[in-house]
Amino acid sequence: MNTIFVKKICEYKFLVNKGENQMNVIFMGTPEFAVPCLQMLLDSHHKVTAVFTQPDRPKGRGRQLTPPPVKILAQQHQIPIFQPVKIKDSDIVKQLQNLKPDVIVVVAYGQILSKEILEIPSYGCINVHASLLPKYRGAAPIQWAIINGETSTGITTMYMDIGLDTGDIIFQKSIPITSDDTAGSLHDKLANVGAEVLHNTLLQVEAGTAPRTKQQEEEATYASILKKSTGLINWNQSALQIQNFIRGLSPWPSAYTYYKNNMMKIWDVKITNKINENKNVPGQIINITEQEVEVQTGNGTLILKEVQLQGKRRMTIQEFLRGNTIEINTVLGKNKHGSTK
Repeated sequence: MNTIFVKKICEYKFLVNKGENQMNVIFMGTPEFAVPCLQMLLDSHHKVTAVFTQPDRPKGRGRQLTPPPVKILAQQHQIPIFQPVKIKDSDIVKQLQNLKPDVIVVVAYGQILSKEILEIPSYGCINVHASLLPKYRGAAPIQWAIINGETSTGITTMYMDIGLDTGDIIFQKSIPITSDDTAGSLHDKLANVGAEVLHNTLLQVEAGTAPRTKQQEEEATYASILKKSTGLINWNQSALQIQNFIRGLSPWPSAYTYYKNNMMKIWDVKITNKINENKNVPGQIINITEQEVEVQTGNGTLILKEVQLQGKRRMTIQEFLRGNTIEINTVLGKNKHGSTK
């Protein structure tokens, strides 16, 4: 978890207002995105009786088992932690029933709750989702909002039902997507907005004044799950589309191309706004200086600003050019086998 993100989480506690009634809360969440919401609950008057999170997973080159960020925070506060492989298993459902939660809060947990679980808490199950529903239902709403060139997004809290992000909306808060936002920077902004919206939501839920607004199904869109292969750049797209694509996939899974069959990640680019009348091939390197590498797209050209060859560190293009040779007119794209991996 980066230092700035942790600082923002710590700052959030000063925004929390104490309420009158205490609810027994079960929290379900896994990644960094869920941490500010759990921190808000810990700073509130509510009682977090248990945390459910995904099992520890192997990470890094050493494939060492690593606990999820939510588990780390829960351990620091001595909260009972459950890490079931399948939340729907009958013994897990029994445990949840025995805990007698007033509400279950779900933030990027990573498993689908059964109808049986949804019916356990008296106030229902409340989800914090990183989009303005019904747009961008699904696993990767932050990334696809940037990829698709949206200028705003936000947080939605909703009452969960058996559908995928289809429940009744409680509250929403919109924020702008800036031109230099990446999925990483937008993630951190929305994680903290999520804690704020969840706080307001729970105050209204316990007061019995929380609204319920049906989602407009005809406006629904889906944010499909991302894979490493998703990141292959299509140079036939416009310069703006490719720039949004790169921003939306940073820091993971990252956008990439191939230079002479060697995978090259592209971390940052600049649109030239140049009208190029030459009949260049999309992906073709059309200009090289000591400071810049310019690439043709389907509409306009891009300057590569930060790149990374497989097995090497990220470099500015100036650093890269000092240690590597780039040949003009080379066409970036798939490797010789047509692989996208």
